[in-house]
Amino acid sequence: MDRSLSPQHKDLLGLRSVMRLTLAAIGLSAGISLLGSELHAQWGDHSLYQYHFGEISIPPASADEPMAENLSIERAITYLEDGAKAWANNRGCVSCHTTGWYGIVRPQLAESLGQPDESWRAFLEARLQDRLAADPGELQQDVNPAEVVHLAASLASWDAYVDRRLSPETEQAFQLMFSLQRDDGAWHSPDTWPPFESDAYQLATVAAMSLGLAPGWLEQATSPELQRQVAGLREYLREVPPPHDYARVALLWADRYLPGVVSADQKQDIVRVILDRQRPDGGWSIRSFARPEEWGRGNRAERLRAEADFGDPASDGHQTGLAVVVLSSAGVPPTHPAVQRGVEWLRRNQRESGRWWTKSLNTETWHFITYTGTLYPVMALAVTSSLTGTSSEER
Repeated sequence: MDRSLSPQHKDLLGLRSVMRLTLAAIGLSAGISLLGSELHAQWGDHSLYQYHFGEISIPPASADEPMAENLSIERAITYLEDGAKAWANNRGCVSCHTTGWYGIVRPQLAESLGQPDESWRAFLEARLQDRLAADPGELQQDVNPAEVVHLAASLASWDAYVDRRLSPETEQAFQLMFSLQRDDGAWHSPDTWPPFESDAYQLATVAAMSLGLAPGWLEQATSPELQRQVAGLREYLREVPPPHDYARVALLWADRYLPGVVSADQKQDIVRVILDRQRPDGGWSIRSFARPEEWGRGNRAERLRAEADFGDPASDGHQTGLAVVVLSSAGVPPTHPAVQRGVEWLRRNQRESGRWWTKSLNTETWHFITYTGTLYPVMALAVTSSLTGTSSEER
């Protein structure tokens, strides 16, 4: 498929319209829409959607949603594809909690689940051109540096797992990303929306992942300026203490792509922390990886401490999927009892919509963290070869 966008379209419709047309080229999935209607009737009156565009109507996630009778990877992928498409069409951006992580993880699932649609790559390229044309001062503010970092990582992941070659677009994205790098080696990040938009440390781990993902980029980055910038990122991750244990998990994951940002002793210590935090039911809870005051500037602490299960938070899809993925990336084999118990938790706890429930750290409305709370479990099942042997109905 030719993923190029004609100058005529750009001139007539504008870049945002082009992105809408690009994403609209992906076939709409009716299954999640119909399921959304069923769940709407079952769970009560939802005046807001978690994701909505055209025929896509995904209701907010809820702890009350029934468990699925059987594991359905098809429903999970439909939710992920539809959620990314709806967000891109409605918001037109690469967001940390949805399209950003979809762009990083989905290409890595190409061997297990098939290649992502070429229209997604066209969207990323269009968004890159938009960011390149933006005012540099604007790009240093709010969530803009985070979008640029996730955009670069998404393009790099596509290069690595789909095209298997370094693209000019990824090189452009890295140039833009490093133009926003702070003197300390990290990037500006808001401190209000944990876990992704709450500290510069987490964003620096994503930047490190992007460099390791891009085929051959590190070997080609021989200019003194690029070497200085990469060294600054490495030094930041090595020298700055992670703000909490969740950040330590992110650091260990980044080390899979950019080896050497953690020492052998640190690696063993982080693996031990993950194993020690596994709950009796086999899952993990994101709430057990940071004190409420440690998320960002602690502005969610009062609400988090008021939660009914604050002293014993329940396992969730986000942290369980992440724990299995990171343990696997650190060399812990799929046969390890903790990994096997984590996989079994994932197989038992999918909801009827295809999602895995994860309660937001921020609001009581959309629970956007259920997106990575579903993306990470799918990746966890893939990296542990737990997708093989499922029935056609489950797949």
